[in-house]
Amino acid sequence: MHAAHERIVMERLKRALDAGDVARQRLLVPAVLSADALDVATAEENHELLERVGLEIVVSGPNELTVRSAPVLLASGDVVGLARGLLKEIREYGASQMLAGRQNELLATMACHAAVRAHRALSTTEMNALLREMEATERSGSCNHGRPTWYQLTMADLDKLFLRGR
Repeated sequence: MHAAHERIVMERLKRALDAGDVARQRLLVPAVLSADALDVATAEENHELLERVGLEIVVSGPNELTVRSAPVLLASGDVVGLARGLLKEIREYGASQMLAGRQNELLATMACHAAVRAHRALSTTEMNALLREMEATERSGSCNHGRPTWYQLTMADLDKLFLRGR
């Protein structure tokens, strides 16, 4: 389910970013992360890029950053992991590359941090909603990393799995 949810979130983020309308949500409890001087400088220098993708990150100390807002689609995900990942990618590739040549990688990173995690039990309602969203999402046959989101089993495959016909 993680792979399918990841694809759905990525496609939503892509549409929002293309429209220049990534909805943000102020975090009830801001996420604080320890940071080195390079992370702090990267956050300060790339404030506009971070805002454009829906993150409000402020310097809250010499070695500390605070995430005050996150994209609505990601607010319940791993916000600290997302902030660390984005800052690392901005340092590696530069801000101009992030929204030009590496936009899909940026969105994939963001979606991965927001998607439901493995071993999280989904209710029947959540599973049905996810399947309905897959039906309406482009490229829903694979996640952002290329892994399939579903696999079709034939009756022969099922027979082999359950040792029928032996």
